[in-house]
Amino acid sequence: MAVLATKVAPRDFMDRTTALGTARAAESIEVTSRISSTVSEIRFREGQDVAAGALLVQLDNREISAALALAEASLRQSRSQYERSLPLAKTGVLSASQIEELEAKMKMDQAQAQSARARLADTSIRAPFAGTVGLRRISVGDLVGPDTVITTLDDTREIRLEFTVPEIFLGEVSAGMTIRARSNVYPDRDFTGRVSSIDSRVDPVTRAITVVAGIPNDDRRLKPGMFLTVALERSRKGVLMVPEEALSPRQGKQYVYLVQQGRALERQVEIGARSPGLVEIREGLVAGDVIVTEGIQRLRDGLPVEVLQGG
Repeated sequence: MAVLATKVAPRDFMDRTTALGTARAAESIEVTSRISSTVSEIRFREGQDVAAGALLVQLDNREISAALALAEASLRQSRSQYERSLPLAKTGVLSASQIEELEAKMKMDQAQAQSARARLADTSIRAPFAGTVGLRRISVGDLVGPDTVITTLDDTREIRLEFTVPEIFLGEVSAGMTIRARSNVYPDRDFTGRVSSIDSRVDPVTRAITVVAGIPNDDRRLKPGMFLTVALERSRKGVLMVPEEALSPRQGKQYVYLVQQGRALERQVEIGARSPGLVEIREGLVAGDVIVTEGIQRLRDGLPVEVLQGG
């Protein structure tokens, strides 16, 4: 039977993949209160950029301020008593146990004063980092507590882009490498960033690994939650590529026909990456093998063949 055949030869190949990533803020929180109290003043505007430590909300603190004043007064009194007792202890007027009691009372008052100061500080809700404030969820007079979301705070001066890549690209991805991402919102613009971290584990189901890249976002065009695509390339040498028409699929497996000593011999192969008109052979062939490219539909294992065209 007359067939067309070609010789398998290694060649350079470029693996290409496109990863879909999700944009996230560099820092992002829901602003809440550590204590329960009513809102007395709101000091931010929706969408406002705020500095770290900026006052966002002031809660009613009259009761806590009074408790602090009482604790500080008690502390002043106990400290004064302790200091006056020290000279008396040296003369033996007061015993060591009495001095210890006065010192313990002073330290208890110190702790109560510190606790009151901490509660008073909790009535001033401040931005823990510089960022952009989101929508306001409360009003003056509202009773808020730890479960109440006051607003959101996002630092979007840099975007954390999270995406996954197949494990085959793991050797090509490293911290510090440059990536370019695109968004359908801005089709004519590339967003350039650098890989900041790589997950320590490969997903055993998808065989992919999560990568995080930082992208500067000074103009605030990228928003948390947006989707971006990242194109990755990997160059390989010595890859065996054969024409797609040389493959004979059957029951979920792939076969080719080798030409050896004038006969067609069926050989099962494992395929890999694809490019237009070509497919990678990972197992089953070696460089120099001659395989049938046309006429495989009429072939059977061991059938004599005549090669009309060779590679």
